[in-house]
Amino acid sequence: MSSPSAIIAEDEPLLRAEIREALHALWPELHISAEVGDGIQAIAALERHAPNIAFLDIQMPGHSGLDVAQHASGRVHVVFVTAFDEHAVAAFERGALDYIVKPLTAERLRVTIGRLQQRLREPPADLSNLLEMMKARLGGARYLKWLTVPHGAERRVLAVSDILYLRADNKYTTIVMRTGSHLLNSSLKQMQEKLDPEVFWQIHRSVIVNVSAIDTIRRGVRGTLELQLKDRRELLPVSAPYAHLFKHC
Repeated sequence: MSSPSAIIAEDEPLLRAEIREALHALWPELHISAEVGDGIQAIAALERHAPNIAFLDIQMPGHSGLDVAQHASGRVHVVFVTAFDEHAVAAFERGALDYIVKPLTAERLRVTIGRLQQRLREPPADLSNLLEMMKARLGGARYLKWLTVPHGAERRVLAVSDILYLRADNKYTTIVMRTGSHLLNSSLKQMQEKLDPEVFWQIHRSVIVNVSAIDTIRRGVRGTLELQLKDRRELLPVSAPYAHLFKHC
């Protein structure tokens, strides 16, 4: 029997590398055919490489992991990589698929590998009905609760609720917190899709603010609105298309 193969679809490059390295250490026989950063590339990799297994981030640009899994249904064994609380997806293990919760742990990945090695003896399951249930179940839990950022040779786990604001930085995003700032390898638009719009408001084409972090709203010398945040000295400008958000303030 030939060695099993897999693709990894995850939009965070550092986490993608972490998954690859952990799989190499825990399951050296597994061949990683491709590593991609969005759902469109994931579908292309499925067609090109015909892997046995797909590790899919649920939230990705292009197509979601759920959409990619629908495409792979009946052809590939699926493992979801998710930032959702494990209880949000636990009801869907049912022996048909598996998941690992960010941040990745070797103990949880060992369990997943053991299950995959058993499932490889059988054809991949038809996931169509299961995925429709997951889409309905995760509809109210689709926003990030925390994220990981590079910190030297390690990764730091940050609660999304602690973010004060996010600022576009070319193709990247700077997230600002009371304790400092961090650079993410994701665009502001990509981050916006993962944040609860009732908590995080876009106030400028390059700025999204955590509403709970706002201290005062004032008018600048040109009559435009500015936000003063708690525990920060800088003022955040509110551009005209977003001024209506504060009309009752």
